[in-house]
Amino acid sequence: MFEFDHLAVSCETLDEGVQAVEAALGVALGPGGQHPHFGTHNRLLSLGGTEYLEVIAVDPAAPPPARPRWFDLDSFSGAPRLTNWILRCADMAAAQEALGSGIGAPIALNRGAYRWQMAVPGDGRLPFDNCHPAVIQWQSDHPAALLDESGCRLSELTVRHPDAGALRDRLQLADPRFRFEIGPVGLAAVIDTPTGPRRLA
Repeated sequence: MFEFDHLAVSCETLDEGVQAVEAALGVALGPGGQHPHFGTHNRLLSLGGTEYLEVIAVDPAAPPPARPRWFDLDSFSGAPRLTNWILRCADMAAAQEALGSGIGAPIALNRGAYRWQMAVPGDGRLPFDNCHPAVIQWQSDHPAALLDESGCRLSELTVRHPDAGALRDRLQLADPRFRFEIGPVGLAAVIDTPTGPRRLA
């Protein structure tokens, strides 16, 4: 039912996040855009096919949204870091039935020519202390299709949480790149780059 779509690196300012990710991976990020509904903006990096990485931050030029921002960005502080992962589905109603109401209600969103639905909790914070993946359903062309080839690919994503086993069992993902470990809350990715594997956390 689910396929990996993208990773999200949160940051206090977009410039700070871009600099951190480019230094960590040794590649330049591509363009991005604004999300008017949530008052955020981003920059993207292709991970091949329909997979990508986004660096996302509150857009200081946008008016505050009428609801909490996605990815719990209203509470974010500190250095840029990997905070979220996003799975793609073909049927949002079926995804909600499988995962429960905790993933949030679907919201129709757009950025330029792109259209999609994403399930976003009312408080902006996903279950399992934000380690639960967000769920997206694209209703337009996928943004990764227009990104320049970066030579980067997701090799492994480790999801750490005290109740990691329950999250693994709930998602039932077949993708061997995903690992669930009992431990302090956090995400860590290994990304193959043109200069070798790099770690992003």
